[in-house]
Amino acid sequence: MSSKENAATHQLLALLEARYAMRVLWALRDGHPQTFRLLQDSVGGITPNTLNTRIKELREAGLMQHNGDGYNVTPAGADLLKRLADLQPFAARWVASQAKKKQQT
Repeated sequence: MSSKENAATHQLLALLEARYAMRVLWALRDGHPQTFRLLQDSVGGITPNTLNTRIKELREAGLMQHNGDGYNVTPAGADLLKRLADLQPFAARWVASQAKKKQQT
C-alpha cells in the first residue's frame, strides 16, 4: 500500500474513530431517513451536543446528509456501510468465541 493510500485510510479511520461516529452511520444503514430525535434514540446514550458534532463531521465528510425527511447516508456512506456489512456476522462469531473462552476457564 502506498503512503498516499495509507494516508487516506488513516484519515477515514480517524473520522470513524470519533466517539459514536460509527454508531451514527450504523443507525442509518437501513436507508430510511431519521429525524434528529429518532437518530439520537437509535444511537443510544449520545448527548444532543455530541450528535450534532458527529452529524456535522459526517456531513462534511460526505457520508451523510439531511433532506426534508431527516438524516440519511449519501451514496458514499451507503458504499462504506456495504463494505462494513461483514462486520455484523464477524461480531457475532467473535462474541460467541469470547463466551466459549470464558466457559473454558
